[in-house]
Amino acid sequence: MIKEYAVFIRRSWPILVFGLMTVFMGNFGQSFFVSWFGNSFQEGLGLSATSYGSAYSMATLASGLLLMWIGGRIDDVSLEKFIIFCTLGLSLAALTLWQSNNLTMLVIGLFLLRFFGQGLFPHTAITTMMKSFSLNRGKSLSVATSGVPLGEIILPSIAVFLIAQVGWQHSWLVIAIAIPFVYLPLALYLIKRSKHEKYAEPDLTTKRNVDKAVKVDGSRRTLLTDYRFWLALPTVLAAPFIVTGVFIHQGFFLPQMGWSPMLFASCFVFYGIAHWFASMNAGAMVDRFSGVQLLKFYPIPMFMALLLASQLTGNWIAYALLILLGIAIGSGSTIINAIWAEVYGTKHIGKIRALTASLTVISTSISPILFGYLIDGGITGAQLFFWLAMYVLLAMFVALFSYSKEEKSQG
Repeated sequence: MIKEYAVFIRRSWPILVFGLMTVFMGNFGQSFFVSWFGNSFQEGLGLSATSYGSAYSMATLASGLLLMWIGGRIDDVSLEKFIIFCTLGLSLAALTLWQSNNLTMLVIGLFLLRFFGQGLFPHTAITTMMKSFSLNRGKSLSVATSGVPLGEIILPSIAVFLIAQVGWQHSWLVIAIAIPFVYLPLALYLIKRSKHEKYAEPDLTTKRNVDKAVKVDGSRRTLLTDYRFWLALPTVLAAPFIVTGVFIHQGFFLPQMGWSPMLFASCFVFYGIAHWFASMNAGAMVDRFSGVQLLKFYPIPMFMALLLASQLTGNWIAYALLILLGIAIGSGSTIINAIWAEVYGTKHIGKIRALTASLTVISTSISPILFGYLIDGGITGAQLFFWLAMYVLLAMFVALFSYSKEEKSQG
């Protein structure tokens, strides 16, 4: 596997570095990074936990709905123009949070941050990988999405350092300046360099037998009218839905499970490593087999993690939980993104992925509210883990009747 990646990266490094760097920058809008500013937002603006939680969910939901529309434009404009738009938007989000002095400004800032950071930045990188590669699509997705675990390992320390040195508001000013003046010139250089390197492989969608079960035209309509998509959707959304809910409500789970905040924080290093390793391994597996064939297997570590946490106690369970969740998140991202190109081709993959990414973002806006409702209703941590495990088990069963290897287009 290492040799395969080394040869691939050496030949295609400009566009791969662009993908990795773009996903990494999108981490500024991910929950794990924003959560380090949660207490500062509440204390600085005099917000209750309920007010802040509602603002965060509202901003996330709105960003998910808009992503469905704006994200598809990547099929119609040049990559350079699209990445400039994304960069200016993320910088504006940081500037808005820098100037936030009331709840309205916070909601606007969080909306822009989630839309451009969690939404458009990774969407741009992943769509570019899906369009650029065919035979090595899995590995390209793994390299790009490695920007997430890299951020999970590096950025929390940077957030803590910035808050301690310049305060939470000026931390966002530093971020706002770094995005257009550090990231953008590098991104544009890598895009330009990649055009001269001839990194891209031919898209084999038109040369191989496309899915015989449906007449594929590559549109979102094809996706939405395909019953197999709806059977796969509970599995597709399971990992981001569950992980977001668990992370946002970790203040409830920690005392319930007898874990200290310091212990749980140390587990995140292992989570990031497992996330990265699983993503890289899944990339090679996708290229060897297919995302379609691997779909039914990716939720197994997540099911094991939740079942363990529901039945056993001890500090080692915290490590097992985050390592197994990291494996599921890392492998799932690569496998699921590969499926859309394999089954529906790449002609309109930006629009298709914008839709699926939008549904994912919306699911991450629902789980904090749903978990909060269940917690307020008196459910215990062990009980919640158990019912989440049952959801994953049911989703895995339903997914068995969705896509099958015979229906892979190999596009």
